[in-house]
Amino acid sequence: MSFLPITKADASKRGWDELDVIFVTGDAYIDHPSFGVPLLARFLESHGFRVGIIPQPDWHAKEPFMTLGRPRLFFAVAAGAMDSMVAHYTPARKIRRDDAYTPGNRHGARPNRATIIYTSRLKEAYKDVPVVIGGIEASLRRFAHYDFWEDKVRRSILFDAKADLLVFGMGERPLLELAERLRKGESFREIRDIRGTAYVERTLPAFAGTMPASLDSECVGDSKASATSSANAPRLSSPEELPSFEAVSSDRFIYAEAFRLIAQEQNPFCAKALVQQHGDRWLVCNPPALPLSEKELDALYLLPFCKAPHPSYTEPIPAYEQIRSSVTTHRGCFGGCAFCAITHHQGKTIQSRSKSSIVDEIRRLTTQKWFRGSISDVGGPTANMYGLSCADPAALATCRKDSCLYPRPCKNLQKSGKQAAELLRTVRTIAGVKHVTVASGVRYDLLEHQPDYLAELLAHHVGGLLKVAPEHIADKVTAAMRKPGRVAFERFLTHFKAESKRLGKKQFIVPYLMSGHPGCTLDDMVELALFLKRSGLKVEQVQDFTPTPGTLATCIYHTGIDPFSRHEVHVPRTDREKILQKALLLYHLPDQRATIIKALKACGRENAAIELFASFRACQRP
Repeated sequence: MSFLPITKADASKRGWDELDVIFVTGDAYIDHPSFGVPLLARFLESHGFRVGIIPQPDWHAKEPFMTLGRPRLFFAVAAGAMDSMVAHYTPARKIRRDDAYTPGNRHGARPNRATIIYTSRLKEAYKDVPVVIGGIEASLRRFAHYDFWEDKVRRSILFDAKADLLVFGMGERPLLELAERLRKGESFREIRDIRGTAYVERTLPAFAGTMPASLDSECVGDSKASATSSANAPRLSSPEELPSFEAVSSDRFIYAEAFRLIAQEQNPFCAKALVQQHGDRWLVCNPPALPLSEKELDALYLLPFCKAPHPSYTEPIPAYEQIRSSVTTHRGCFGGCAFCAITHHQGKTIQSRSKSSIVDEIRRLTTQKWFRGSISDVGGPTANMYGLSCADPAALATCRKDSCLYPRPCKNLQKSGKQAAELLRTVRTIAGVKHVTVASGVRYDLLEHQPDYLAELLAHHVGGLLKVAPEHIADKVTAAMRKPGRVAFERFLTHFKAESKRLGKKQFIVPYLMSGHPGCTLDDMVELALFLKRSGLKVEQVQDFTPTPGTLATCIYHTGIDPFSRHEVHVPRTDREKILQKALLLYHLPDQRATIIKALKACGRENAAIELFASFRACQRP
């Protein structure tokens, strides 16, 4: 196995005097399927395209972007695995000093708004070569969107980047169709009907996008969607028109309405195209790409990845160290958490690999010289969603819900954990495997319906600590988060403790909790702190809410309105309130006591100090 070219010399060794597609990314080049650009590059390579990667180029001049020459078809640009602004700044807008996707964990290897800067440099170097932007930064900024770092509504990133096409969501289908149609001689400018893409037009076209593929068993329920060409599908006659950029940037109620309309068009089996006017031009966004089938997903993980960082790197890359002994079992999430971008990017449909594919990957992993018998994770965005799907193809064909779990599990959701439990049982018996941990995190409200998986998990795969994400326990806050409430978490804690005791294991819950989320007040945080103290739980780190582009919580943060209920929502905006909220979750740390007292005084809860500070030793420490 060899790495993809990052220099002309590398391309020449393969006998390539010209590349078809060149990827530019803000991440270091780690040839591993957990990283989006290498995955897409290997995917195109497997279909006969000559592909290269320019990782983390110096953006101060055009020359680093010319290191592989001019591609025959197009450049493909991604900021990296994270939005570049999220990667660079804390929730308090302070500069981060590290970057897990860079050798040596160093900050500064990519610019702010990397997608825009990279595209600008490429246009400077090769004005006539099309640039396709994608990845999570472009995907979640494809419409007019609120930008936390500038505290304003920005235009679609397509206008600011001046790119020729935007690919949103998971990019395998759109990129392959684009590359194949270009290879057959179609003009780039004329390719406007590919699912999962967006573009800019001077005049509103009479149609945009394509109709959904036929909704038979090959597309729905089993998640076995066929690769129907968008070019041959029927045209849409009535795309949904969103409020214009000018309207959403000047009126919070109109912004909230635009978000609601976008949220209703996320199901690839029934979504309409969306159009949004920006001045004298139009953003046209086609329906989402269809999900991959089990067979197609398995094929991705059989591609000849080196499973390592490029040999030119001499320092460790933290993101690789974290995932090198982990295995991805599926993509997608139907949780619909208000603050999370996964559903908006990967989709709500769970796309699972076959058990044989996962087992084969682990067997190959055990042959690595560095492997010592421990699998650090077997999971995906949510580990216990593996193998799950909608049981009713007709319902899936028209469903417009953003969550299959909130406010309660959908009656059509297949919730059984038997397939996931069987996978874990098989994995831990593979020769050379000594320990298998599930580190992805699980939905505890889903575990209530998965006794087989829960029993397997607690008996063999927790490793002492189990990560779950209640985020909060105040019901009005969890409602704003689109998460299960206090009762569900208490029920899970009781079961977890009883089962761990029955097994004779010392196991602890690591709760992920959030401060500063829309809908949350200081009084709510006091109740959460008291709950943690009474439950014997504590955290070492707290996630302070960051309004990231494209999410429901960010819409509420900007507008102060729930776009679905139209109700006003309290939003913690000031640095003072956010600091006080965060401190309350760290009640067990002596250096936080003074700040906590300020928080208690601010909401008239000074009496809670007696209980919170009673004994720091009273709480368990995992």
